[in-house]
Amino acid sequence: MSSVVVVGAQWGDEGKGKIVDWLCHRADVVVRFQGGHNAGHTLVVGNQTYKLALLPSGLVQGKLSIIGNGVVVDPWHLVGEIEKLRAQGVTITPDKLVLADNACLILPLHRDLDVAREAAAGAARIGTTGRGIGPAYEDKVGRRAVRVADLSDEATLEWKISRLLTHHNSLRRGLELPEVDATALKRELLEVAPKVLPYAQVAWRVLEQQRRDSKKILFEGAQGMLLDVDHGTYPFVTSSNVVAGQAAAGSGLGPNAINYVLGLVKAYTTRVGEGPFPTELFDDVGKKLGEIGREVGVNTGRARRCGWFDAVLVRQSVALSGIDGVALTKLDVLDGFPEIKLCIGYKLGDRELDYLPSGVKEQAAVVPVYETMPGWTESTHGVRTSRDLPANAIKYIRRIEELISCPAALVSTSPERDDVILMRDPFRG
Repeated sequence: MSSVVVVGAQWGDEGKGKIVDWLCHRADVVVRFQGGHNAGHTLVVGNQTYKLALLPSGLVQGKLSIIGNGVVVDPWHLVGEIEKLRAQGVTITPDKLVLADNACLILPLHRDLDVAREAAAGAARIGTTGRGIGPAYEDKVGRRAVRVADLSDEATLEWKISRLLTHHNSLRRGLELPEVDATALKRELLEVAPKVLPYAQVAWRVLEQQRRDSKKILFEGAQGMLLDVDHGTYPFVTSSNVVAGQAAAGSGLGPNAINYVLGLVKAYTTRVGEGPFPTELFDDVGKKLGEIGREVGVNTGRARRCGWFDAVLVRQSVALSGIDGVALTKLDVLDGFPEIKLCIGYKLGDRELDYLPSGVKEQAAVVPVYETMPGWTESTHGVRTSRDLPANAIKYIRRIEELISCPAALVSTSPERDDVILMRDPFRG
């Protein structure tokens, strides 16, 4: 039995959707364990493109797919995403999709609060997607959230809504938003309940049985580790833990069930929204990376900020998540660059740092120290074996391995599903 956790090792958008889809060939079960529908995954299979946000990528291949308790779920978005995939020919039934009955829900009031607070923050905004993810997690830890299981009991639902609105209506008054009508919210939830409850199960028991049956389990992370609420560039982060350890807590399986951690990294660096970005490029090179890499958010449509590969941050992610191997994506975007830079350290005033400090002021002030390598003119697009890579591309990969103290397990050379170079099989360790 082997279980693999896939986590982003940068600021998200590293190509997890494609890599998870590719690894699904070797897996029996795919599990989402944190985040919400704020992280988009794009899968390109032949002439068909699938855009997922909440559903596990395994559904496209007919694998048992589980939305774990660590995920916050917008029930209306879930229904819409299911319907969209079905329209593309994907079969989705309760036998294939399991929704943890103890997962917390994202409600319209969460979206309202998310947008209103960002607008009120002005220059102090942190760049949320406005989808209610953060406020939903706040209610979860505040012990006032509505959970999936509550949809099956009208009396419990009414009590939960009353408790929730005691908190939210006070906030809304302060933000000059109209108060939420409890009866209307209850009616909306009862209307969507029959479309959601067929998928609700005790997810940890399902997973435990799969583990006992020696099934291969793939844990699919969302966002990236630099957005982790504890270890990321706080407060410009997401509202959940993104580190590999969250795969256990967010699914209900113990940490001893995890055998391998695969960290995803782009061959360069991108970021969406506000926050520090030491290697960000504001010149034609940054613009070119964005254009070639088509760096636009799947869900938000926001342009991504682009910069050179930051080995300091990735090395930090490797340590924090216990990453065993990395999947290097979008190598082909660097084709044709005469030279490529790698950030190998930081300077902060007179100090030299080999990590990103925690303070907001210090994070914004670090200056990258670069190492320059020759680029390559040959195309790597669609290459599937390492022997077909240009010599300088191989040198670039090897140098990254040295700098982050972690081997490359996979290299992706295009958005297409099968354009992957396998160097080490994560399911074999």
